[in-house]
Amino acid sequence: MTRQPLIAKRAEDLLGASVIATAPVAGGDISTATRMRLNDGTTALMKTHHHAPDGFFDAEARGLTWLAEATAEGGVAVPEVLAHDHECLILRWVEPGKTTVDAASGFGRALARTHRAGAHAFGAEQDGFIGRLPLPNRTAPTWAEFYATRRVLPYLKLARDRGAATAEDAAAVEGVLGRIAALVPDEPPARLHGDLWNGNVLWGLDGACRVVDPAAYGGHREVDLAMLALFGLPHLQRVTDAYEEEHPLADGWRDRVGLHQLFPLLVHACLFGGGYAARAAGVARKLG
Repeated sequence: MTRQPLIAKRAEDLLGASVIATAPVAGGDISTATRMRLNDGTTALMKTHHHAPDGFFDAEARGLTWLAEATAEGGVAVPEVLAHDHECLILRWVEPGKTTVDAASGFGRALARTHRAGAHAFGAEQDGFIGRLPLPNRTAPTWAEFYATRRVLPYLKLARDRGAATAEDAAAVEGVLGRIAALVPDEPPARLHGDLWNGNVLWGLDGACRVVDPAAYGGHREVDLAMLALFGLPHLQRVTDAYEEEHPLADGWRDRVGLHQLFPLLVHACLFGGGYAARAAGVARKLG
């Protein structure tokens, strides 16, 4: 590790500790990541985004802190937030390890406990971000209303505006939204990570999984599980089996996975174009 003076100085101002060495960390398409060693022996990860939207790192730190409240009750662990400002976030470093069935089982049980910690409403007190996109979180009285108006329709409109979704794609997705209340059993709002794809699950050297980069809010717990399935988490079956042992899901939840994947598919259509909107439309037609 060498020492990048500008990065080190910013971290020192926030942490009140000396940075001995820094090294770039690969991965991520939004922020620049840097590993740092501090003079007190701490190893940290600093994420920087010099043109971050207002509230970008505030939202991430807020989400991590909210999820961490459940960790004391056996919920899924998150890296400790050491400091943040409007252009950066500093977390305690998590040493990566191997994907194992034992870690997967532990993750499933811990995620169930985080969900069971609950939320005050469907939504959150403040809006956030999903990737680079704004995430509306204004609360709604039911999951059906929240999911349709805060999670699906905003990104369906944006995908149409960006030319990533056709009129036929939009009609197919819109056609299923009125049936959400009939399709999804009522449950109280769960404490969600909100962007729980494979890349946001860290398999630690200590044998435990942690989650990062949340888009946290109160919602239906099937959303997190649907997103885990979308891009293929290692040992996913072991995760879901352990989850159900800890906090059983309503009958037929696997049949609703596609419904709760509409949101991340449309987000990907907005960010990356390609066939994501067509894929969402195909899922909606099967549900129809």
